[in-house]
Amino acid sequence: RRSPRSPGLEICLVHRPKYDDWSHPKGKLERGEDPLAGALREVAEETGYAAAPGAELPTVRYLSDGRPKEVRYWAAAATTGAFAPSDEVDRILWLAPDEARAHLTRPLDRPLVDALLATLPPGTGPCP
Repeated sequence: RRSPRSPGLEICLVHRPKYDDWSHPKGKLERGEDPLAGALREVAEETGYAAAPGAELPTVRYLSDGRPKEVRYWAAAATTGAFAPSDEVDRILWLAPDEARAHLTRPLDRPLVDALLATLPPGTGPCP
């Protein structure tokens, strides 16, 4: 989203108390669910905000308890909504890109910030 306090972009990070980590919103697809539809559903469930999808970002692959995981991401702009804490996500933060990159718990999540910035129109930056 565009920052309501200053010119520039803010990225939403979620805090998951189960893992005590800060990450990008993500989750599991429902059976037969389209990946983009699932991503938008998960963003809404975790952040309380509807989102307008943009470019697809790189897929992140990793092992969790010895099992391979694959997470697909999209750039998205927050539209309407408001956050309400839940058992799954108890806090969100809206941060400038450099702050978001530094705040992410897992190093594998950090390149997604750069991938998001690369989707901006040529000649623009995170702080127009």
